Amino acid sequence: MTRLQDANRVDDIAPPNASALLAATRSFLPFAKPCVGEDEIQAVTETMRSGWLTTGPVTKLFEQEFAEAIGARHAIAVNSATAGLHLALEAIGVGPGDKVFTTPFTFTATAEVIRYMGADPIFVDIDPLTFNIDVNKLAAAAAAHPEAKAIMPVHFGGQACDMDAIADIAKHYGLIIVEDAAHAFPATSSGRMIGTIGDITVFSFYANKTMTTGEGGMVVTASPQLASRIQTMRLHGINRDAFDRFTSPTASWYYEVVAPGFKYNLTDIASAIGRSQLTKAMHFRQQRAGIAAAYAEGLRGLPIELPKERHANDLHAWHLYVVKLSLDKLSISRDRFIELMRQAGIGTSVHYIPLHLQPYWRDRYSLTPAHFPEADAAYHRCVSLPIWHGMSTAEVQRVVATVREILDAHAI
Repeated sequence: MTRLQDANRVDDIAPPNASALLAATRSFLPFAKPCVGEDEIQAVTETMRSGWLTTGPVTKLFEQEFAEAIGARHAIAVNSATAGLHLALEAIGVGPGDKVFTTPFTFTATAEVIRYMGADPIFVDIDPLTFNIDVNKLAAAAAAHPEAKAIMPVHFGGQACDMDAIADIAKHYGLIIVEDAAHAFPATSSGRMIGTIGDITVFSFYANKTMTTGEGGMVVTASPQLASRIQTMRLHGINRDAFDRFTSPTASWYYEVVAPGFKYNLTDIASAIGRSQLTKAMHFRQQRAGIAAAYAEGLRGLPIELPKERHANDLHAWHLYVVKLSLDKLSISRDRFIELMRQAGIGTSVHYIPLHLQPYWRDRYSLTPAHFPEADAAYHRCVSLPIWHGMSTAEVQRVVATVREILDAHAI
């Protein structure tokens, strides 16, 4: 059991008092908000006073602590999850003409890194209940494309994909698994921490994620060979990082460029924030789970479909809380619902505009909505409600009350 698996309870969301509800209605409630406090500020201040601002001792500690937290062997800090996915594909040897399976129901970064390598994505439709890649359709796609090299599953909203099924498909067809876990820290699949299952897993620490470094990410793997390659390519293909060069008793000026690498390292300033956030990660998850539970209770019985958990015993990171409007029972569209929420002072979002609808992907691969009926149907109905650690009980209840008021007023 890892350090982050020893707690799986949900914090209760207590009913707010009248004054708290009144205060909550006086300001705009954002869709997402980072939870950064005095601990993070102090950590950054100490790092700045140390004189070491770029990748150095704090980043090394952050990598060690993150690996320990999820039970991974190697962790490499990078300046974004996009950079991490790029490094992962480079490390496994994806190149021009290769094919990588992934989902269209994701942010464009997931697929764009495949194009960085000159390779092509093969998009596979989603499971309508979880919004994760449909493993049955993935198996069919793998059988139809024996030339494919890798699978890049996306753990949508913080709920892990069916990694047992994906691992079986990968083994049968000789595919490498690179997990896009931008939403999934901390999360488990069949009791195993995400980050300990695939060949490489990439996490995001962007400002709105379940923990943040402002910008940043972490690549984890059990392979020392892959870890070494990613570490080298993270910083210009140099075989010694700056911290090693300037703290080593050997000549600090000497290094060798062994490959045309990238500039993807994470700074000590960002890592200082990350180390502080990491100590709170399980508490953050419990808060998000409490909000999700309050939404599930408060929105029951409305013309709306609530998120489905595949396995109740697994950890769900709850990065997103995405509902699907039952448009056949409403007199308003999804877009009008979003506008009415905004008028009521509550921010929402849409996750995601599927890639088959985006001009680049649509035109390059001649994609149509008919290719991905589940992703397309989900897009037109889905809305992401506010969910972030630090939301007050009154703010959660304000969202519930506003959603109920809008949907009750427009039910048919």
